Amino acid sequence: MNRRPLSAIVLAAGEGTRMRSGTPKPLHRLCGRPMVLYVLDALAALTVERVVVVVGHGATEVVKTIQAEAPRHLAIEFVEQFEPRGTGDAVAVALTGLSGSYGAADFDESDVIVLPGDTPLLGRATLSSLVEGHRVNGGAATLLTARLDQPNGYSRIVRDKDGRVARIVDEPDATEQERLIDEVATTVYCFRHGVLAPALRRLSPYNSLGEYYLTDTIAVLHDAGYAVTTVVVPDPVEALEVNDRAQLAAAEAELRARINKRWMRRGVTMWDPERTYLDVSVGLAADVTLLPGVILEGSTTVGVGAVLGPSVHLVDCEVASGATISHTVASNAVIGEHCSVGPYVVLEKGTRLERGERRGPFFAPGADGTS
Repeated sequence: MNRRPLSAIVLAAGEGTRMRSGTPKPLHRLCGRPMVLYVLDALAALTVERVVVVVGHGATEVVKTIQAEAPRHLAIEFVEQFEPRGTGDAVAVALTGLSGSYGAADFDESDVIVLPGDTPLLGRATLSSLVEGHRVNGGAATLLTARLDQPNGYSRIVRDKDGRVARIVDEPDATEQERLIDEVATTVYCFRHGVLAPALRRLSPYNSLGEYYLTDTIAVLHDAGYAVTTVVVPDPVEALEVNDRAQLAAAEAELRARINKRWMRRGVTMWDPERTYLDVSVGLAADVTLLPGVILEGSTTVGVGAVLGPSVHLVDCEVASGATISHTVASNAVIGEHCSVGPYVVLEKGTRLERGERRGPFFAPGADGTS
């Protein structure tokens, strides 16, 4: 297979007005991690030579967060979209950050993934399949699409009489016949570099918002005789965009379920996974038992055989093997081996419990901190 150079554009310039928040939308956290970083994590699994992140609202904060927390081996550059003129304009701005990456011939034949910074559920395998499908099919552009039994509210993939992708139509503009189409567009694309810039120059802002829509490049390419192909996402939830707090909660629930399943497969017992909340940065050893109502955040680690819960909330804590903790809140605490903490205990920041110590309403600490 032709292994052409691959780059990526991440669109993270939106204000996210529906979030109703002072926090830039890409930085809203899911399981303890800003959602734009999940997108970069997925890209990190590919052989991507360069990533351009388009920033806008809250640009300084977004850039600072990505520089501090993104996968180190990704070559990331930032360009700013000073005016919100649509996704097509954002990609055109991003291409300025990719200019000079390759020689002229390589540039024309290289590929570029375009995806938004608010799709934190997108899997690495799905992105890899998109790129592989794009290269196998030899199209000018490849769309990640989804098949839905109830496609209401989504843009449809319209094909010509020969079955080729002709355009993307928003539901309000779709005919009754087009609304019966069950293949919907996501906001994830793979383009051949050499055709993307000319297609963007053909876009028009004559629409209700006066913006340049990236979706319109599909009709431009089709009308120019280029092939546009599709790859269907295996699980439509992967393409979920986060535009408001309800979608943020739905995405977090999905991520939390993935995290919990991964830990259970590694030997962690959870009495009720739906009532167990773990940040993606938490570390657990085998044979840990988590009872309902456990919340573990930040850099918390838990040693072999420890039992936590019910109702335990730990932030940046270290729990050694064999410890038992119930109905406890703690931050930046160290709990030693075989300690017993709770019920109804708050450990002050910086607390250190040595091996075998007990803390709770039934244990009166002596001078050495033991019962």
